[in-house]
Amino acid sequence: MTEQEIERTSLRSRMVGGITSSDIGAELSLAGWVHRRRDLGGLLFVDLRDRSGLLQVSFGPDWTEATSLEGAHDLGPEDVIAVVGRVERRPEANPDLPTGEVEIRAVRMERLSAAKVPAIPVYRAPEEEPPSEELRLRHRVLDLRRPELQRHLTLRHQLILAARNYMDAQGFVEVETPILTKPTPEGARDYLVPSRVHNGEFYALPQSPQIYKQILMVAGFDRYFQIARCFRDEDLRADRQPEFTQIDVEASFVAPDDILRWMEGLMATLAAVAGVQAQLPFGRMTWAEAMDRYGSDRPDLRYGLPIQDWTAATTDVDFRILRAAVEAGGRVRGIRVPGGASLSRKQIEAVEAEAKSAGAPGLLWAKRTSEGTSGTIAKFLKDHHLSDVALREGDLVLMAAGADKVTSPALAATRSAVARVMGLPYETEHAWLWVTHFPVFEEAEGALVPGHHPFVMPHPDDAGLLDSDPVAARGLAYDLVYNGTEFGSGSVRIHDPELQRKVLRILGLTEEEIERKFGFLLEALAAGAPPHGGIALGVDRIVQRFVGAASLRDVVAFPKTTAARALFEGAPSPLGDAELAELGLRVVARDSSS
Repeated sequence: MTEQEIERTSLRSRMVGGITSSDIGAELSLAGWVHRRRDLGGLLFVDLRDRSGLLQVSFGPDWTEATSLEGAHDLGPEDVIAVVGRVERRPEANPDLPTGEVEIRAVRMERLSAAKVPAIPVYRAPEEEPPSEELRLRHRVLDLRRPELQRHLTLRHQLILAARNYMDAQGFVEVETPILTKPTPEGARDYLVPSRVHNGEFYALPQSPQIYKQILMVAGFDRYFQIARCFRDEDLRADRQPEFTQIDVEASFVAPDDILRWMEGLMATLAAVAGVQAQLPFGRMTWAEAMDRYGSDRPDLRYGLPIQDWTAATTDVDFRILRAAVEAGGRVRGIRVPGGASLSRKQIEAVEAEAKSAGAPGLLWAKRTSEGTSGTIAKFLKDHHLSDVALREGDLVLMAAGADKVTSPALAATRSAVARVMGLPYETEHAWLWVTHFPVFEEAEGALVPGHHPFVMPHPDDAGLLDSDPVAARGLAYDLVYNGTEFGSGSVRIHDPELQRKVLRILGLTEEEIERKFGFLLEALAAGAPPHGGIALGVDRIVQRFVGAASLRDVVAFPKTTAARALFEGAPSPLGDAELAELGLRVVARDSSS
């Protein structure tokens, strides 16, 4: 079918966005919303909007039927109308519109639906402030009419379609996994669904299809993917939603390089759809190197400013804070900022505030100008110290001293803040990176927790560390990072049921807990499991970063607020006593002191 045949319906012959000067003289039937109206007395102009764009419609006594002309004067914003008319060249073209060379001279017009005065404007001039986000989410049906949101959601559709086609071409089969499933610990709280049939028992909404896709590998599907809906009951931020979509992938008989190669091809395909550069192959960096050089496992490599270890360079600096940090087993690390001496004390304090918000007690700094060296640590630095940290005229150094677990996030925040405050130009607009060899375990509040999840295969070279020093064990895990945002996370999985039991025991689970929570996975692995691995890529984040949106809520049709509320439909909402009784539930007041 041609594009015009696709656009045609019983009430219209074309959509407005593709009408150009090549259509001059054509008789068309159009339908859409009144974007805005300009009434000049004898003549009247309406910008007609549909999903494809805007087109000017002109009404005048010389070409419009009298009843239609009269009705046009009564049109309000967001009324739905149908128009029949001829395409003509506009007397004055509008270069800001793709359809700006032409207009429709309406012969007949019918108002199909009258709209009440919109609670928020769909059209606003560029200089006008938008309504608050809360108001836009409350009136989401109007907010979704905005062209930019429609462009974002259309691109989302195109990216998902391209992903499906790419995965199919690589031999992957899309398999749907359950939404009502078994509660399992994956790092966040589950959303629980009470069972009416099995009183007192609960389903969980999946945080991911992780266990199911592993079982599919054991079942022999070899290559699986799914555009999967996932749910996590956790505190929200601008880059988090309680329900989200991911491109979920798993394959058998693979090593990490296989997954990385397929996903680089997928991302290059998606980037091409969005007009984003993705030069292959992507860079690679181990987790240890990323944390050491950038303080983060998702470093933004669009600009430089690596973290440097100045412990040796400052051993004889007569400053108590540095000595105490090193004596306690920490390091002195920092960032040299070329040109940073131009920053004022107030700007440096703003950068320091970012470091403090990331957990550091503060920053030490020195800058060097033609007048000498100044800053909180400047008087303690001798000439050889300045040489060792390469503090040249015009530069600024920012230091943090202590354990890496404190200084790494602080210096990562410092790095981002300096780049923002100085307006540093990007060395590249599109920085793609694989971060590899994540730790299998992390320490949290005196206990071991999974670095990714409990199913990551330990690196073969570190298998012996599971008994002697599990925190030091690296895993065959990898994250995809784009411009400082994690797009996806994956690993090669444990396919040996006894090794899987061992990892679960290290995490502190009893044999009873292992059987209750993971018995069905272990049973599947014992049936003969191939080596397998995969990844999950966040669709919401990919679209958000590709379009440059400030929030995930700008690329999701019906998002939740940061309080996990759906303002448009009013969810969540309380249940009546009868509905609760049917589920065997009752609501008790939460102890506000807990």
